[in-house]
Amino acid sequence: MRYMLMHKNDPRTEAGELPPKEVVEQMGQFIGEYARTGRFIDGAGLPGSKTRMRLSFRDGKCTRQHGPYRGERELPTSLLLLKVKTREEAIGWAERYGKILGNGELELGKVNEPWDIGMMPVPENPPLQMLLIDKADAASEAGGRSPKQKAELTRLRTEMTKAGVLVGVNHLRPSAEAKRLIFSNNDLRVQDGPFSESKELIGGFAVMELSGMDEAIELCRSYAKILGGTLQIDLRPLADPDAA
Repeated sequence: MRYMLMHKNDPRTEAGELPPKEVVEQMGQFIGEYARTGRFIDGAGLPGSKTRMRLSFRDGKCTRQHGPYRGERELPTSLLLLKVKTREEAIGWAERYGKILGNGELELGKVNEPWDIGMMPVPENPPLQMLLIDKADAASEAGGRSPKQKAELTRLRTEMTKAGVLVGVNHLRPSAEAKRLIFSNNDLRVQDGPFSESKELIGGFAVMELSGMDEAIELCRSYAKILGGTLQIDLRPLADPDAA
């Protein structure tokens, strides 16, 4: 079964500090081991909130809020990776997505590329990849949105794919099936879902093919140790690709 590990932002990331070289190398080795066996499926890291934007939709209107900002209701239901030429192009797709939802909230942020974290020089004309985070609502937490919304979202994602914009999408099962792992100096406390909210900004995610929740929790122990041993990770099973 596939699980998403979402680690939360920390003060150093929020302040714009680059991760130490040894952390980058250790995480690369960790992910590489799973990639070689085909068990690492997807993943990305995000910089601080100053690089992000919230889009709130109410009564057919869209309100933009540029970062930096604090976490508010950061419980996701889907994450879409977009490759675009400009931020405005990404915002345009996000606004179309949000208008289908009616009332809701999205977050849009640039993902970290190898040159952003000092692994290589910046290439000429680098791609711009943005993560679109679809926030959970009562409908998605109950198991899915309306048939009309699902059909319209499917058509939009098909259009995005044909345009070469949609790189990948991950839908999450409701948070009732999730675990929240709170690490303090590598000591673990586990909270069972459902979660009414999450006020911690997502700092990055990894999608892994695992045998079950027990293996996922053990994997998170190693994941957390690399990242310093004091952080929060949400562990969510993935939904069927056509679930939303």
